[in-house]
Amino acid sequence: MAAPIVMVHGAFCGGWAFEAFRAPFEAAGHVVHTPDLRGHAEGDRAEAVAGVSMSVYAKDIADLCARLPEPPILIGHSLGGLVCQLAVRRAPVKALILLAPSPPWGVAGSSMEEAVTAFGLMVGAAWSHSISPDRTLMRTYSLDRMPKPEREAAVQRLRPESGRALWEALNWWLDPFMTTSVGVGALEVPCLVMVGQRDVVHPPMTARQTAARLGAEYREMPGMSHWLLGETGWQDVASAAWDWLAQVKVRDPA
Repeated sequence: MAAPIVMVHGAFCGGWAFEAFRAPFEAAGHVVHTPDLRGHAEGDRAEAVAGVSMSVYAKDIADLCARLPEPPILIGHSLGGLVCQLAVRRAPVKALILLAPSPPWGVAGSSMEEAVTAFGLMVGAAWSHSISPDRTLMRTYSLDRMPKPEREAAVQRLRPESGRALWEALNWWLDPFMTTSVGVGALEVPCLVMVGQRDVVHPPMTARQTAARLGAEYREMPGMSHWLLGETGWQDVASAAWDWLAQVKVRDPA
């Protein structure tokens, strides 16, 4: 029986972000779960996400993993990748695949563009408030390689994000609680970090540092940007993830 897969979306998004990416894994027999992080469902009010911590997101995902009939494969994108890094210490997981992940506590950004996007997200942010998505920022830096019709459809589905969660992830050096720390040493499960060669949200140098911190394998996708789960070439990302799962003997034989 194929292991279940849990796919965790990034900031301002919802489980809908994996609508295309999940298909090849489901076709291969995996049951794929794409939960909305707390407060991110389409019917949720903006206040539902206000003040929610990264540790709450991680606990929710860890609890979901623990309820499944067997340990799942975790796949996380961007901020969801950081949620997965935290969840994997809290629940049994077979393997971890991180797509353009936000780095954990202690891994600093590596470029001016990364700092600009982080600053743009935090403008007007307050610990206890929700933050509305900056659609121009998303079009420019995150969804930039999507065909325009698909990009605009995604932009219209963006959700408010927790100011606290963003603060904990982007200002980790100011967090006395070390909320986004993944603990000491490498992760105890197979882990793959993938990043787009042209990603400026979490660029290759940052992703490489994240991989080193986690004891993970690292792969760079030529010509790709931040939206690895849906921009042009996402099928190559899914294929590379599939091949890696077979290599580390996590994927069930066909």
